[in-house]
Amino acid sequence: MAVFVALGAFLMTLAGGWTAQRVTDRRHLVLGLAGGLMLGVVGLDLLPEALHAADREVFGVPAALLLFVAGFLLAHLVERLLAARRAAHGAGEHDHRAPEVGLTAAAAMVGHSAMDGVAIGAAFQVGGGMGTSVALAVIAHDFADGFNTFTLTNLYGNARRRAIGMLVADACAPLVGALSTAFFHIPEPVLGGYLGLFGGVLLYLAAAEILPEAHHEHPARSTVLCTVAGAAFIWLVVGISGG
Repeated sequence: MAVFVALGAFLMTLAGGWTAQRVTDRRHLVLGLAGGLMLGVVGLDLLPEALHAADREVFGVPAALLLFVAGFLLAHLVERLLAARRAAHGAGEHDHRAPEVGLTAAAAMVGHSAMDGVAIGAAFQVGGGMGTSVALAVIAHDFADGFNTFTLTNLYGNARRRAIGMLVADACAPLVGALSTAFFHIPEPVLGGYLGLFGGVLLYLAAAEILPEAHHEHPARSTVLCTVAGAAFIWLVVGISGG
């Protein structure tokens, strides 16, 4: 049953990536929506789950929040280092985005999708009701995952075939994750720490890269509305799935 549900996540991820490809003539709207989806995923899904799973504190601060900040700073550092390297090799001022950043971010999305599959498998081991609830949440937000994976890879100047390759990998990841639960179990504190770190990376990409790019050439109200709609969609998904 867990693998069957993960197949639904596979199809939903592909649907999200296909949608991102089809609306390239409205690139600013695509980026605005992607930024909203990522903001919603971080604030309404990843962080609450991370705080619940990794409940220990370090010097009075939840470990998940420390890793969240570390993820944000890590993404910033990696991007600056790669941009500096490209500038040293003669990349133009307008071509400051390093394709490696897009691939790394997409790879992180793939890892997150694999963890979604693990969550599905573990939930079905607990019981059918829990499995159904988790499956609903995963399948619904995997549309956003596929959308964001393709958008991130493409935004940083990677070839379309690479973006499609990362999209397919992201779609397959829940299946792999669900199958893996038959062989091992990830400790909850480790999972919480991972979610915190990944949330910091996603927030940096949304706030420092995707949303500024969305408003660079088209500072329209429609772009803002897409961002709000993206965050509201994740809120709806979290609410329907019972948090």
